[in-house]
Amino acid sequence: MKTIKQSGLILAAALMTFACGKSGDTVEATDAQEVAQAEGTTLTVDTGASTIAWTGYKPAGQHNGIIPAVEGTLTTQGETIAGGKITFDITKLEIHDLEAGSEDYGKLHGHLQSADFFDAATHPTATFEITSVEPFSSSDSVSDKDEFETEYTPSSDSELAPDAPTHWISGNLTMRGTTKNIKFPAAVSISNGTATVKAGFNIDRTDWGLSYGDEASATDKTKDKFIYNSVSIVLDTKAN
Repeated sequence: MKTIKQSGLILAAALMTFACGKSGDTVEATDAQEVAQAEGTTLTVDTGASTIAWTGYKPAGQHNGIIPAVEGTLTTQGETIAGGKITFDITKLEIHDLEAGSEDYGKLHGHLQSADFFDAATHPTATFEITSVEPFSSSDSVSDKDEFETEYTPSSDSELAPDAPTHWISGNLTMRGTTKNIKFPAAVSISNGTATVKAGFNIDRTDWGLSYGDEASATDKTKDKFIYNSVSIVLDTKAN
C-alpha cells in the first residue's frame, strides 16, 4: 500500500471501472448508486481535450490507446466538482501501440468492437455519471490488488493515482449495457471558469461483461493463455 499525501489542486477521473467502499480500499465495482442532484455552475466538457486512456495486459505483452469523449457537463461548487456526466464513443476507440491502418491494428480494433469485448454494435457508447464527491484527506491511502506476476503485470492503483489527489469521486460507469459504481482518487482544479479532473485506477473488465480470455478461467497461467482482468484507466477531463 502506498500512502498518497495531499498537496494541492489537480484533477482526476476514467473512465473505465469501479468503486472502493471507503478511502484506502482497492478499487472495486459495486452496485449502481443514485446520481448526485447537484446545484452550482454548469460547465461544458471540452471533448477535444477529454479522453479515457486505457491499457490492457497479457503475460506476453500489452496494448494501449484512448476512448474519446463526445459530450458531457460538470457542475462545480466553489473549488470542487459536485456532479456531472460524460459520454465516450466506443466505436472511435484508438489503439496507440499499433500502426493505424495495419493488419494487426485492424484485427485488434475489430476484436475489441466485437461481442467478445465492448459489443459496440449494440452498445456504442460508455457513460460516467457522478454520484458523490468527498475530500481526499492527508491520511487517506490507495491499496493495491495482488496480481499474477509476469513481465507485463498490470500497473497498480497506487502507481496510476495522481500524485496529489484532492477528492474521492464516485460514479456510475455504464459499459456494454451494465452499470457499476466506482470510486477513485482524483485531482480537481477549478480556476477562471475552467475545471480539470485527472485520475488513474484499474477496473476489472469482467464486471462489465468483457470476459474474453478471463484470467479466472486460466487453468495453467504459466502458458500465458489469458488476458489480465485488470485494465488501467487514466481519465483526463476539461470543462469550460
